[in-house]
Amino acid sequence: MSQPPTLTFAAGGLLRRDDGRLCLVHRPRYDDWSLPKGKLEPGETLVETAVREVREETRCAVDCGRFAGRYEYRVPDDAGTPGGPKGVFVWHMRVADERPFEPDGEVDARRWVTPAEALERLSYETERALVRRLFEPNE
Repeated sequence: MSQPPTLTFAAGGLLRRDDGRLCLVHRPRYDDWSLPKGKLEPGETLVETAVREVREETRCAVDCGRFAGRYEYRVPDDAGTPGGPKGVFVWHMRVADERPFEPDGEVDARRWVTPAEALERLSYETERALVRRLFEPNE
C-alpha cells in the first residue's frame, strides 16, 4: 500500500506599492507570471519563508502584514505529469524599499500591475482566484 503524497509547504506575498500596484514575477524555467513565493527552508516559519522569498524574487525590502489566504496545486514532475500537492500560504505585504531589479536564473522580470492587470497576466487560476477574492468588489 502506497503512502499518500506529502504536502510541500511554500509561502509568498501579495506585494503592493503605495500606488496600489501588485508585484508579479516572471520565472524563465516555467515561462510563467506568478506571485513571488517559494519553498519552506528547514527551521523557517511560513512567515519567514514568505518574507525571504518575496525579498529574494522581487529585490524589495518588505513589511509583512496580515495573512491573505492559501491555495494548493499539484507540482508537475520532470516529465510534466502532476506530482504531489503544494500548499502556498500568502501574506499581504507592502514595499518598504524598492531596489533596482536585477534578473537572475530564477526570476528574470518584475512587473508592477493593477489587480485587474494581474488577473490578465497571472499564469495560474489558483493565483488569479486569490487576487479576485481579495481585490474585486463583492457583488
